[in-house]
Amino acid sequence: MIPFHRRRRDGRVVASFTADEARLLLSLADEAAQLARAAASPDGPQADPALGRLLPDAYPDDPEASAEFRRFTAEGLADRKEHNARLMARTIGEPAGRRTEVALDGAEASAWLRTITDLRLVLAARLGIHEDGDDGDIHDEESAMQRAVYDWLAAVQEFLVLAVRPRR
Repeated sequence: MIPFHRRRRDGRVVASFTADEARLLLSLADEAAQLARAAASPDGPQADPALGRLLPDAYPDDPEASAEFRRFTAEGLADRKEHNARLMARTIGEPAGRRTEVALDGAEASAWLRTITDLRLVLAARLGIHEDGDDGDIHDEESAMQRAVYDWLAAVQEFLVLAVRPRR
């Protein structure tokens, strides 16, 4: 990855990813859209506790109030999360060649940041990461790969945040 930076001529934030990185980001964006849909289903968080991180209980100590809140908000929140993930995928496009350049306006950068946050929340739940500094439960190749993706997404997110922040 060549990290995000702000392009002077049009103010867009730009990064370059290898073809493999771009394909991974496309796969993750597609997964984020699917996870958003699954999290909004009535039994989604019970079927996969990681989905509860995407649409957490508004009232953890009051299941009835929480269910009522979910009934009125889950679909709209899932729609926005799915939209952000699809927008992220569209801005990546189809990887061609060895590198894929991504140039984002403000709305696209926000969609990327929200989608990366959603992906990292799910990965953290699956790895048993509850707060900064936790290593998580790394016990096999799959969990080690998930942790590597979690850390790589953190770097992508940090570079993007630094690129979009206002200059003084």
